[in-house]
Amino acid sequence: MTLGARLGRAARALGLACTLLSCGKGDPTSAPRAEAKPVEAPRTTSREPLEALPVVPTLDPRVVALGRRLFHEPRLSGDNKVSCSSCHDLAKGGVDSKPLSAGVNGKLGLVNAPTVYNSGLNFVQFWDGRAATLEEQIGGPITNPIEMGSSWDKVLGALKADPSYVGDFGVLAGGITEENVRRAIADFERTLLTRGSPFDRFLAGDEAALGSEARAGYEMFKSVGCIACHQGRNVGGNMFQRFGVLGDYFKDRGHVSDADYGRYNVTHNESDRYVFRVPSLRNVVHTAPYFHDGSAATLPDAVQVMARYQLGRKLSAEQVKEIIAFLTSLSGEQAPAGAKI
Repeated sequence: MTLGARLGRAARALGLACTLLSCGKGDPTSAPRAEAKPVEAPRTTSREPLEALPVVPTLDPRVVALGRRLFHEPRLSGDNKVSCSSCHDLAKGGVDSKPLSAGVNGKLGLVNAPTVYNSGLNFVQFWDGRAATLEEQIGGPITNPIEMGSSWDKVLGALKADPSYVGDFGVLAGGITEENVRRAIADFERTLLTRGSPFDRFLAGDEAALGSEARAGYEMFKSVGCIACHQGRNVGGNMFQRFGVLGDYFKDRGHVSDADYGRYNVTHNESDRYVFRVPSLRNVVHTAPYFHDGSAATLPDAVQVMARYQLGRKLSAEQVKEIIAFLTSLSGEQAPAGAKI
C-alpha cells in the first residue's frame, strides 16, 4: 500500500474518531449527586489533536473516600483475597504488570487488565466495550467466576456485618446497597486522573516542558498515522478499532481464542470480530505488557506491532526511540495522596 493510501486510511479513521468523540460524554451516575463544577480541560490555545486532561471532578469527598476503601477491600471477592487493587495496583500504573491477572483461587483471567487511571474518560469500559459506564463495569469483575468470584448477596452481607461500613455508607441514601457500592467505587475511579504530564504542560504553553526528542516523536506519531486512533484528552479510549487493519495479527500470532474476538462477543456482528476499544496511551510506559492479550512485553515491541498491523509499515530504531520519548511525556501524577489504605 502506498504512503498516500495509508494516510488516506488514517484520515478516514480520524474522521470516525472525531465522530465518536461526541459519544459517551459524561457517564451518568447510578444515584443523583450535586456537581459543584463541570469538568473542563485547562484553557489552552493549542490546535493539536490531543488535549490536556480535565480537572478532577468535584465529588463528595466522603463518597470518594468510601470508594477508595472499597477499591482495596478483599471481602468483595469470593475467597476474601482479591480486591479491585489486586489487578489495578495504583503504585504500578493502575495494572498488575502481568499478561493475564490472577483471580480467585489463582485462576487466570482471559485478557490483560487495563489501567484504572483515567478510565473515567473512556467512552466505554472493558476491551470489548460491554459496559457503558464505570458503575456498570464494576459489577463485571465482582461476579465473574474467574476474577473475583462473588455475588452481590455475599458482598452486601459482608459489608452490612461490618459496623464501620454501615457508618461510612450513611453518607448515601439507602445505606449499603449494590447501587451505592457501584457509585462509590466509580466516583473514586473518576478522581484517578494523571494530570501534570510534561506533554499537558506543553499544550498549556510551557515550551520547556517537552524536549527535542519528545517533540520529534510527537511529530512522528502524527505523521505515520498513530494519531488516527490515539487522540483527544485520553490519547485513545474514545473509539473502537480492528486489531489488524493492514495485516492479520491473529493468524500470525496463532492460538486464537474467544477472548480475541473482542467486540464480536458483545454484538455477534461479524464486522466486530477482532475489534477492541482503543486503549489510552497516557502513562503507557508504566503499563507493560501490552494489548488485550499481554503479548507485547515491552513498549518498543508494542510500537512495532502497531506500526506493522495497523499502519502497514516498519519503523526504524530511531523512529521508535523518538515515539517512545513522546509517549514517556504523557506520564502524569499517579497514586494521589491517600489513594491507598
